[in-house]
Amino acid sequence: MTDAQPRVLVVGEALVDVVPDLDGHPQDLPGGSPANVAITLGRLGRDVRLVTLLGDDDRGAAVRAWLEASGVTVLAQPTASGRTSTAAVTLDATGAASYVFDLDWNLASVPDEECDVFHVGSIATVLEPGADAVLEAVRSRRGRALVSLDPNARPSITPDRAGPAARVEELVALADVVKVSDEDLEWLHPDSSPVETATRWAAAGPGLVVVTRGGDGAIAVRHDGTTLEVPGVPVVVADTVGAGDTFSGVLIDSLLALGVGGADGSAALRALTDRDVLEAVATAAIGAAVTVSRPGADPPDRAELTVALGGSGAPTE
Repeated sequence: MTDAQPRVLVVGEALVDVVPDLDGHPQDLPGGSPANVAITLGRLGRDVRLVTLLGDDDRGAAVRAWLEASGVTVLAQPTASGRTSTAAVTLDATGAASYVFDLDWNLASVPDEECDVFHVGSIATVLEPGADAVLEAVRSRRGRALVSLDPNARPSITPDRAGPAARVEELVALADVVKVSDEDLEWLHPDSSPVETATRWAAAGPGLVVVTRGGDGAIAVRHDGTTLEVPGVPVVVADTVGAGDTFSGVLIDSLLALGVGGADGSAALRALTDRDVLEAVATAAIGAAVTVSRPGADPPDRAELTVALGGSGAPTE
C-alpha cells in the first residue's frame, strides 16, 4: 500500500429493511449487506465508496443520507423499476433475522476506480443481471487490490442451490479473504461440514477463510490449512441484523491496519503471523457483538470499538 489513506471499494445492494418495532409495527431501516459493510468501514474512519443501485424515491434518499452520514461515498446507479429495493425482516424469539426480498439488481457495470481493498458480497454476487458485472469487476481487481468476499445464502431469492453455489465457488477462487457464516455454508454445501468447505476453499486461492458461528465464535482457515479458533463474545442479543456485515467491515479494517491491501495484499496476508490473524478475527467478533447488542444494523464507530476492545483498540497504520 502507499502512504496515502487506503481506499476501499464496496459493490452490492443497498436497500430498506422493513423491521417490526417493539410493538410489532413495521419500520423502515436502511440496510443491505454490502451497504452495512461500507457503513462499518465509514464509521471506523476508512475512505470507502459503495457502488450500488437506488430508486428515485423517498426510500432511496433515506438510504443515501444514512450512508453519507457515516462517511460513505455513494456511487449509485438507478434501479430499473425506479423503486428502492426492500427486505421484509422477521425476528424469531432469539432475535435471529430472516428476510423476504423485493430486490432490483440490474447493475450494468462497476467503475474502474483504483482501490486497496475491493469487497463484494451477498445477493449482488448471484442475482442476475447484475451478478455478471460483479464477477467481471472481481476478475479485473485480482492482483490489483485485496479482494474480499462475503457470500450470503438467500434461498427465498435463489431457491435453486446449484446456480448460486457455482457462482460462489468461482468468486472464492478469485478472492483473497472470504468471510462466511456456518449457516450459509450448510446451505451452499449441505454434504460437507462448514469447516471442511472452508478448508477446501482456502486451498483454492484465498489467503484466509473465516467461518462465523454466531455465539460460538469463529474459525479461521489459512492458505496453508492452519485452523485458528476464536471464542464467542458474551452479549445480550437485541437482534442479529447486520452482525455478519459488521464482522466483515471490522475484519477489513483490522487487515488494513496490519498493512494488508493493494497489489501486494495477497502476499502480505499470507505473511501475517497466526497471532496477527487471531487478533484481527477476534476484533471482528467483538465489533459484531456490539451490533447484535442493539436493534438493527448499527455498527460501532472507532471510539465504541475501542471501548469494546477494553480500551486498547485495533492496531493502526
